[in-house]
Amino acid sequence: MMLTEVLSKNDERAFIKVHILINEKDPNWIRPLDKDVLSAFDPKQNKYLQNGEVIRWILRDNNENLIGRIAAFVNKRYKNKGDQFPVGGIGFFDCIEDQESANLLFDTAKAWLIQRGMQAMDGPINFGDRDKWWGVLTEGFHPPIYNMNFNPPYYQKLYEEYGFRTFYNQICWSLSVASNSHQLDPKFYEAHKKFDANPDFKAVHIKKNQLPKFANDLSIVYNKAWAKHEGNKELSAQQALKLLTSMKPVLDEKLMWFVYHKNEPVVMWLNLPDINQIIKHLGGQFGLWAKLKFYLIKTFGKNRSFVGLAFGIVPEFQGSGLDYYMIVEAEKVIKSTRSYKNLELYWQGDFNPKILNISKNLGSKKSRNLITYRYLFDRNKSFERHPILE
Repeated sequence: MMLTEVLSKNDERAFIKVHILINEKDPNWIRPLDKDVLSAFDPKQNKYLQNGEVIRWILRDNNENLIGRIAAFVNKRYKNKGDQFPVGGIGFFDCIEDQESANLLFDTAKAWLIQRGMQAMDGPINFGDRDKWWGVLTEGFHPPIYNMNFNPPYYQKLYEEYGFRTFYNQICWSLSVASNSHQLDPKFYEAHKKFDANPDFKAVHIKKNQLPKFANDLSIVYNKAWAKHEGNKELSAQQALKLLTSMKPVLDEKLMWFVYHKNEPVVMWLNLPDINQIIKHLGGQFGLWAKLKFYLIKTFGKNRSFVGLAFGIVPEFQGSGLDYYMIVEAEKVIKSTRSYKNLELYWQGDFNPKILNISKNLGSKKSRNLITYRYLFDRNKSFERHPILE
């Protein structure tokens, strides 16, 4: 076998091709856009590269056939609750069903990380945000949503035979939103009655022509609800606006909701159409023709699924039922004006029982499971899973 570091444009093309060769025979696989994968390694597009280091390799057999790939990275800001030692990451792992080949890829990444002072490696993770390329798919091998990892079932064995252990499970949920096939739990409507009669509260969906206002509201709710959790940092209004602006080409106003108490934002629920239903027709490309094709399908096609991206409620209203009020308001609008049939909630860590309970209470069903693994370099060190969030 021959291991080669990715250094040239040809190497990058080979890095992309490995994923295609491993998955192309699976009818449920959707080829990611090449630009979305490569952007993780571009300092101009990935701000995390300012605080770390990344390397990629491709693996060939003795006949020069592509059989594997992996990336390793050190991100100074990467930390999970409870971590007392530096942890590196691996990601973008693909490999044929051969443990020896997988071990060579893992060993190479491990050696590189040890040289940089790391004491463990988590994977597969992304050198960037956790809403992209995170975890090994172990259940739910149906078509992935946008920027979600997809892999053959045997990957779980490759990781675990090497010695990786489950750091946490990433649970995805699915919920039918067809008008007659699903009804929310009665407690949602009870909560709705309580707040609907109070003029101090109102639920609204965003408007594209007011993105700066909603970006500011997003930053307020996010910072109160999530920024104090370990591993999260505050989101500025400017960053929120950049995020919403980047979503604008695919954004559906009636899928993004806020609740206000006396005109102050206190709850948010952000969803997007599942654009992978369009991307599956583009063959990984996003040039001029692909963009035109994307626009035509988006404009004249009917998207049947949307994806839950983020949810937050400020501490003073947690447990009040105000989030239930918002969901009922959104349900009325989405069912009456849109063609969506299914909502998939993006992954939620098994270390976060509060958010898992919200998903269960919605009446959703588990649709996928991914695993973030951890490998301790000191094999005598006691392994601990991700702590439960209180």
